[in-house]
Amino acid sequence: MKAKITIRDIRKFKEDAAPFATVTAYDYVSAQNADTAGIPLLLVGDSAAMVIYGLDNTIPISMDELIFLTRAVRRGAKNALVVADMPFMSYQPSVEDAVRNAGRFVKESGAEAVKLEGGTAYTSQITAIMEAGIPVMGHVGLLPQSYHLSSGYRIQGKSKLEAEKIKDDALAIQDCGAFAIVLEGIPADLAEEITAMLEIPTIGIGAGPRCDGQIQVLHDIIGLYNDHAPKHSKQFTNLSSLMQEALKSYKSEVENKQFPAASHYILRKNTAAKVSS
Repeated sequence: MKAKITIRDIRKFKEDAAPFATVTAYDYVSAQNADTAGIPLLLVGDSAAMVIYGLDNTIPISMDELIFLTRAVRRGAKNALVVADMPFMSYQPSVEDAVRNAGRFVKESGAEAVKLEGGTAYTSQITAIMEAGIPVMGHVGLLPQSYHLSSGYRIQGKSKLEAEKIKDDALAIQDCGAFAIVLEGIPADLAEEITAMLEIPTIGIGAGPRCDGQIQVLHDIIGLYNDHAPKHSKQFTNLSSLMQEALKSYKSEVENKQFPAASHYILRKNTAAKVSS
């Protein structure tokens, strides 16, 4: 039996200079498969807004929707650390909101940590959540919940001013006691600089190869979500094509009365001759 991954294990990856892979997960089956594959950390991301619910961005998804998904992931993940993404307006308004909603994730869904976007502006929230006994993972760089403020999804940290702000945010998050930090959509050399600067692990997405770990949306890397192909992602297989082939075969066999065959159902003995005739 594999050992349960803990916060200490995630931090030790950096100490050991051991790169690690993490993915998003939104349901029981995905979590079960990722867990079996040995993925150490699963993020129930607010990207579920787009991947699961078909929305245009992450902003509309609610606490209740993410708690429901996190509960399913937690059932499927026996070994991986499960981190819940705090959605837009679940922590921004106040420290009290932040602690209450982080607590809901732990109490109602079984999440073992939470992630929230932003740095220096939310140090009070991060500190209070941790004081309540809940581990926090930070997130700087491209912030999907700031979609409108950023005029869409744009690479952050290109200018010296932006880069310094991201570094300040990363240090502030570390100083609050976060156990790891996501670096999203920033230049690879900036991500490398931040990774060397911090004592906690960095987990990159669109931030180059020098982060301590990497995270990707599961549906992107297995080829299930084909509306777009993010530059930062690689499709390791194409399950969408396999799924369509299987569905077409099923449809054809039903229409041609090939399915279900005799091996797929049972008959009462006294009606067998009548049905088979």
